[in-house]
Amino acid sequence: MKIISIRNNPEYKDKAIQYFQESWSEVYPKMYEDSITHVIGAEQFLPQWYLLEKDNEIIGCAGLITNDFISRIDLYPWICALFIDEKHRGNNYSSLLLKKAEEDAKNAGFKYLNLCTDHIGLYEKYGYQYIGQGYHPWEEESRIYQITL
Repeated sequence: MKIISIRNNPEYKDKAIQYFQESWSEVYPKMYEDSITHVIGAEQFLPQWYLLEKDNEIIGCAGLITNDFISRIDLYPWICALFIDEKHRGNNYSSLLLKKAEEDAKNAGFKYLNLCTDHIGLYEKYGYQYIGQGYHPWEEESRIYQITL
């Protein structure tokens, strides 16, 4: 099992773009292409994009970003686009990506890490606490969770 930072492994850029676009097909494809392309060589710590690889197969992904299209712009950073292929779910693999994002955020000097989701009961297992609702530009709302690093 290997977590790949696209920033540190630019040779994975095209695989990452394709995987994120396929995993999150409801998101405008240029969003991932543009962000992942520009993370390579970026001066600022954020964003970060990660792939999870098992036996030379990409099975998951996640991002660490400044805002996940949510009204609570006072909170950052955010873990986003966390995804594990359906056939690999139930093995706690998402915890590997969460821990990597948490570690990187802590090493960058952040005290908290946030995420927004509609899931109830999932992220609590990893130490995240519900802190309230947030609102998206497309007139939906999500639950906001936070963990102290």
